[in-house]
Amino acid sequence: MPELTRTAMILAAGRGERLRPLTDTTPKPLIEVAGKKLIEYHIENLKQAGIRHIVINTAWLHEKIHRQIGDGSAYDVAIRYSDEGQALETAGGIVRALPLLEEESFIVVNGDIWCDYPFSQLNTTEHSSLAHLVLVDNPAHNTQGDFSIDTTSHCLLNSGSPMYTYSGIGLFTHTFFDGLEQGSRPLAPLLRNRLADGVVTAEVYDGNWTDVGTIERLQQLERQLGATN
Repeated sequence: MPELTRTAMILAAGRGERLRPLTDTTPKPLIEVAGKKLIEYHIENLKQAGIRHIVINTAWLHEKIHRQIGDGSAYDVAIRYSDEGQALETAGGIVRALPLLEEESFIVVNGDIWCDYPFSQLNTTEHSSLAHLVLVDNPAHNTQGDFSIDTTSHCLLNSGSPMYTYSGIGLFTHTFFDGLEQGSRPLAPLLRNRLADGVVTAEVYDGNWTDVGTIERLQQLERQLGATN
């Protein structure tokens, strides 16, 4: 049985403009769906996969996340925070948090998605790449997709058929971010710059996944989860 990383990072620094007015007073990861905060779904699923150390990056209304989630003891995990002041985008946030991510490999998950992906699938033995992404079928709001996959090597490709959407879930290594200075930096250009090196792999997940980016999608997820509870 491959040994799983025991470290993860939840990205929770974003402002959530498209979810206003809800996010005027509530950080997006603390929005509740079916009686539970979005970030709590991630914490519980990560714990179930053997993750015990979680770093959460924060910016907008960061004090509310600290107060609501705390040090993780209520969830039987250890939580530390990487406070950014002003959000540094995905790659910038990860680079800033690297000193808190004490294992070479670590899971990263966007705090504003909902999914039932089994995080235990992400492990350092099966994936020898420097980064491994979980892709999903293209949702209605991203019909063109983001990446394709080489079916032989499982390497991530800029183009091809079919195209898929990056789910916001991945396994990354410290080495992938070597040489990057701190500062605001998006993840997608960094990934695309490394594709030719063959160091980024991917898999496709066909389970339940929602990018909770708008009021409409939030309401749809509420109906979906309410119907299954």
